[in-house]
Amino acid sequence: MNALAKVRILGLGNVLMGDDALGPWVIEELLAKWEFPKDVSVIDVGTPGLDLIPYLADADTILMVDTVKADAPAGWVRVYSRDELLARPPQPRVSPHDPGVADALFTLSFAGSAPRDLVLVGVVPEVVAKGVGLSASVQAAVERAALEVVERLNDLGLPPRRKAAPQPTSPWWEQPAEVIA
Repeated sequence: MNALAKVRILGLGNVLMGDDALGPWVIEELLAKWEFPKDVSVIDVGTPGLDLIPYLADADTILMVDTVKADAPAGWVRVYSRDELLARPPQPRVSPHDPGVADALFTLSFAGSAPRDLVLVGVVPEVVAKGVGLSASVQAAVERAALEVVERLNDLGLPPRRKAAPQPTSPWWEQPAEVIA
């Protein structure tokens, strides 16, 4: 992680739980197709729990990508502001993402090191169960979510450049295991 980067793009999710891999998938999509200014870091943070706090601390802006529960069809992309995230009271800690984003923001606010702004690009999952691979509806949302992040960076005056020779998005966890002889 570039601790000095003032804008951090964070992909959250478990790559072994189907559509929960959305955040890491979007990070792979961004890194395969875009070049970012030096003040922007792009990081797959997995399922950080308490480890989320250092990724948020002392940043100007956080752009997070994760699956979200919403009354909408699978693959639906919704952008949440910091205020929308903080408007919901903290929930009991029962998932791999716990403590939640709101808990981390409250902790950092108390410590005086909360990010100035935070945006969550959320995608509604179809299947969150043991297994590798995104459902078709969530796979179709990967590029839309990545372009939402790019648009936010443009709005911040930190436009990424599309790579001259973009690579296909090919996450490590989707690759066949090598046989060791």
